[in-house]
Amino acid sequence: MTDSPRTPSHREDRHPVNTQRVLSGRYELGELIGRGGMADVFRGTDARLGRTVAVKLLRPDLARDPQFQARFKREAQAVAALNHPSIVAIYDTGDHAVPGDHEDTVRVPYIVMEFVSGRTIRDLIRAKEVSIDEAIEFTLGVLSALDYSHKAGIVHRDIKPANVMFCPASNSVKVMDFGIARAMADSAATMTQTQAVVGTAQYLSPEQARGETVDARSDLYSAGCLLYEMLTGRPPFVGDSPVSVAYQHVREIPELASSLNPEISEALDSVLMKALQKNRADRFQDAAAFRRALRAARSGVAVAPPAASEAPTNPNNTVPTPDGAPTAAFSVTGAKFLDESAGGRLRPAHDTRAFPEPLTGAGEDFGSPDSGSLPLVLPVEREPTAHQKSRRRTWITTLVILTLLVLTGGGLWLYNMMNQAPPPVAKVLIPTVTSLTESEALQKLYNSALKPQLNRMQDDTITKGSAIGTVPSAGSSVEPNSNITLNISEGPAVVTIPADLPGRTEAAARDILRQKGLTGAPGTTMANSPTVPAGMVITTNPAPGQNVAAGSTVDLIVSTGKVAAPELRGLPLPEAEAALKALGLGLAVKEVENSQVTPGKVTDQSDAANSPVEQGKVITVSVAKAPPPPPP
Repeated sequence: MTDSPRTPSHREDRHPVNTQRVLSGRYELGELIGRGGMADVFRGTDARLGRTVAVKLLRPDLARDPQFQARFKREAQAVAALNHPSIVAIYDTGDHAVPGDHEDTVRVPYIVMEFVSGRTIRDLIRAKEVSIDEAIEFTLGVLSALDYSHKAGIVHRDIKPANVMFCPASNSVKVMDFGIARAMADSAATMTQTQAVVGTAQYLSPEQARGETVDARSDLYSAGCLLYEMLTGRPPFVGDSPVSVAYQHVREIPELASSLNPEISEALDSVLMKALQKNRADRFQDAAAFRRALRAARSGVAVAPPAASEAPTNPNNTVPTPDGAPTAAFSVTGAKFLDESAGGRLRPAHDTRAFPEPLTGAGEDFGSPDSGSLPLVLPVEREPTAHQKSRRRTWITTLVILTLLVLTGGGLWLYNMMNQAPPPVAKVLIPTVTSLTESEALQKLYNSALKPQLNRMQDDTITKGSAIGTVPSAGSSVEPNSNITLNISEGPAVVTIPADLPGRTEAAARDILRQKGLTGAPGTTMANSPTVPAGMVITTNPAPGQNVAAGSTVDLIVSTGKVAAPELRGLPLPEAEAALKALGLGLAVKEVENSQVTPGKVTDQSDAANSPVEQGKVITVSVAKAPPPPPP
C-alpha cells in the first residue's frame, strides 16, 4: 500500500514491533509490515472497533513537502470513493504530531486501510508459483477493479505486480497503492513538476513514457504487462536503465509470450499483443472488453488481428541513411552494395559501369584507315541566304514571345498560389454525451479530438455524476482539439424526502438518503411505537414527502419496539380495554372484592403507568367487584 515497488502492503513477514504510538487516541501501531520511498505501513489495531487494520504513515522527512502531502491526500481521496471487493478499502485518515528538527512539531498524515493477509503478485512471480490459469484469474480480478475505478473516473497509473495482493483465504486479488492515481479529467498530469515521468518503467504505457495524456487504456496496457510477466516470469521489456526500458515501450515490439513459455496458447498471445499495442486506439477500449477477450482466450478463441490497413508499423524497420549501410532489420527488394570506387556511395547490385563508345560519323568519311591520317579541319560552311536569315529572325521572335507568355502565365499562377487562402481545416462534430457517466462522456469527447473542461452544476433531471451536455451543444462543428465545456450533474437543487422510509431499517434508510443526495443525521432519535418493530424507521424530520435542499441533513426517528403503559386505575373496564387496544396491548382481568370502589372499575394494573413495555404485551388489571352480602 505504499508508493514504492518494494511495497509488500499487508504481507505477513515480520519486522520489529513499534507499540509506542497511538494515533488519534484510537489506532495502536504494531509491527512494520511495509516500507516504500514515500511512506511506511504498520499493522495496527482499531481500539474503538477492535479490528485489525493497516496504517500507512507518511515519512516524517517528507511531511513538510507540499507535493508529497498532496499526493498522500490524493491517494486517500481516490480510494475512499471506491467500494469494490478487489480494491483495498480506506477506513479513515488523519494526521499525527511527531517531533521534528529544531524542537518543532511535524504533522504527519496517515491513512487507515483494510488489513489484507496475503502475498503480492511480485512475490509469487519470483517464487514461480503462478500457473497460466492463475495468471488469467488474477488478471480478471485486476480488470474487474479497473473497470470499477474507471467508471468512477479514476485512473490508477501504476498497475504492477507489487501493487496487486493475492489473498489465499478468499482466493481473490486486491489492487492497492493509488498514490499516483488521478481523475480522468486531470490525467494529463503525466509528469511531475520536476518533469519526471510518474509510474514504473517496466509497466509504463507508451503515452506515459512520452509524457502525454493518460486515460483508462493506459491502465489496460499496464495490466497487459502484468499478465505478460505472470505468464513468462519477466516483463515485456527489460533494460539496463529505466530510460532504455521506457524507450522500448515506445519503439519496440515485445517478443511473443509463447516464445518464452511454450505452454502459452496462440489465443493468449493474441490477447497480449492486442493489450500491448503502441497506439491506444488499437488496444482494448475498456476493461470489460479486455476481460471478455481473456475469457474467450481461455477457451481457445483468439482476438481478431487488425486489418492490413490498420496494422501498426513495426518500429524495428529503420530506413538506411545515405551515408551508411542498411541495418539488419531493414530489407528491400533489390539489394544495394557499397562501392568503394564510387566514394562510399550506395549503388544497386545490378548496376554495371558502361564506358562511352567512340563517336563515329554517319555517312561522312574523315579519313581512311589505310591513309593513316585524319582531317585537321571541318568543311567550310555555306553562307546563309537572305530568306534563311528572315526565317531565322521570325523563329527567334516567335520563341521570345512564347517565352514571355509562359513566364507571364507562370508568374500569375505562382502569385495566385502564394496569395490564395489556405484550405479550410476539416472540422469535427461534437458528439451527444447526455446521461453518460462522467468517464464515458470524457472518453467519447477525447476520441472525437476534443479537449473537454469539466463544469459541475445542479440538475433536477440528470442523476448525480452523469453528463448534462456540452457547450457548444452536441452536433456543433468546431476545430479539432478545441476546448469545450462538459457539464456534469451534481443532482437536483431540491430533493423530496422519500415517502417509503418508514418501515425500513435504519441502515437501508441511510443508504436511500445518500442516493438521493441527502445525509442522515449522525445520531439516531429513538421513539416508542405500538406498531413499528424495534430498529425500524417510524418517520423522519422533516417528514417524508417534504422538499428540502440537496445535501440537507435528515433526522431518522427509529422505533424502540416498546410503548408506554397507560394509566388505567379508576377507569371503567371497557375504557381501560379500549386504551390498551389503541396501543396494541392485551388485557387480562382479575376481579377483586372491594367495598370501597364502584364495581367494574380498575383498582390496579400489573405495569406502572408510563413504564415502557414490549409491543403486544398483556397487561393484567384488577377490577373491583361487590363483596357478597353478609349472612343473615
